[in-house]
Amino acid sequence: MTTSGRKSNRRSPVSAPDFSVNPNSRNLSKPTGDIRLLALTGFMGAGKTTVGKLVASRQGWRFLDVDAVIETENGHSIAELFQKHGEAWFREREHRTIAELVQADSVVNLTETQAESTVLQPCVLALGGGAIEDARTRRLLLQSPAVRLIYLDVSLDEAIRRCSVEAQILRPVLADRERLAARYRQRLPLYRQAHLTVPVDGLLPEEIAQRIADHLSQIRIY
Repeated sequence: MTTSGRKSNRRSPVSAPDFSVNPNSRNLSKPTGDIRLLALTGFMGAGKTTVGKLVASRQGWRFLDVDAVIETENGHSIAELFQKHGEAWFREREHRTIAELVQADSVVNLTETQAESTVLQPCVLALGGGAIEDARTRRLLLQSPAVRLIYLDVSLDEAIRRCSVEAQILRPVLADRERLAARYRQRLPLYRQAHLTVPVDGLLPEEIAQRIADHLSQIRIY
């Protein structure tokens, strides 16, 4: 109970630690300076883009949204690309885009307006919610020494609540709750393979970004 007698919506430190590290990850012990890309994964509504921009600003790094890069390169929205080419085509394009961004030792200074620069700069990358389903993408993100994959852990109920305002325009998938729940369950064990898991229910984007920054500070990544 709060002092006013109302229940707080915030999770207690016992039930929701700030973050959890995957002990099976391969590149957690890399020395300072090796990790130059933070990739944020999670279900829709987790806040990957919003939090990613905040983390990038705190770190002084570049921010890229994979969906935005694909939209710019192809001249269509993600929804239009799905409708025009189908999901298989989109997932292949998504994987190729992510691979182009992370295969080098450092991330190429690629902007969403396709500025032609070869300057190398650390980057925070927001992934699409389904990118983690591609086994090639998972291997790339989990095994590349320069990359740390961070899972923003949002419950299904919270994801639906956050996305409901946009349901008719941007989130038509919300109309089929059964299929949505099935996708969530299918992706959950894949998300949990990430190097780091950050619970996000009931937190503001700034609080989530701070938890990530706290972790980075502990491992002396920057």
